[in-house]
Amino acid sequence: MDVRDATTEDVDDIRRVATESLTASYGHAIDEEIITAAVDEWYSPDRLTESLTDDRRVFVLALHEGTVVGFAQSEISDGRETVGYLDWLHVVPDHRGEGIGSQLLARLEEELVGADVDRLEGRVLSENQEGVSFYDEQGFTEVGERTVDIHGESFSERVFTTFLDDEEPERTGIVEREVGGQTVYVTYDESMRGSDAPFFAAYIDADQTERYGWMCGADESFDIAIDTMERLECNTCGNRRKPVRWDAAYL
Repeated sequence: MDVRDATTEDVDDIRRVATESLTASYGHAIDEEIITAAVDEWYSPDRLTESLTDDRRVFVLALHEGTVVGFAQSEISDGRETVGYLDWLHVVPDHRGEGIGSQLLARLEEELVGADVDRLEGRVLSENQEGVSFYDEQGFTEVGERTVDIHGESFSERVFTTFLDDEEPERTGIVEREVGGQTVYVTYDESMRGSDAPFFAAYIDADQTERYGWMCGADESFDIAIDTMERLECNTCGNRRKPVRWDAAYL
């Protein structure tokens, strides 16, 4: 899985991902016509081009074997504090449950910290329980609820926030480690949030094609328990991740 900054050449892929993701997450609650109209308005080529060339916006993509399967977008706003507003986070249905949303969020937060952003705020429609759960799992705090109008219809929207801490910058890249006489490759660009520290993905090969497991960021232990619900727990220090069976798609 690769995560990179989006460019104006990615407009068609962004529109495709948005359509698939919104339909999967909101098709049960919102008419297809409204979703189509929303995509045409929010993800029009002109609007996307403007966003992708604005230095106060952060726009990152997730790619699987060269195909765009998710994206996240944030707008930076200066005031009494500098806030990054998480406008969109989408993952296509076929690739949910793979930790892509967490990787996108981690990359987004890293870039926002580099831009001296103090706080990240996200919003999700109340009908999207997956999105609500995602924010909770990622350590956000719910701070309010409001009504939003989408093409003449009113929907309840929940607001979440988290403060960004740059006192200990995140490590990035791939690092070789020895585990029981075997070389494994830990990537700090692929992580899952834990109760005490992130978990980082570990691979058997440097090309990251065969997963070894996870490394606990709290004590760098590889003795990690994982179950079918994607619970992670370090058997050494107790750092853990709650179960997550999907990633979120947001309006």
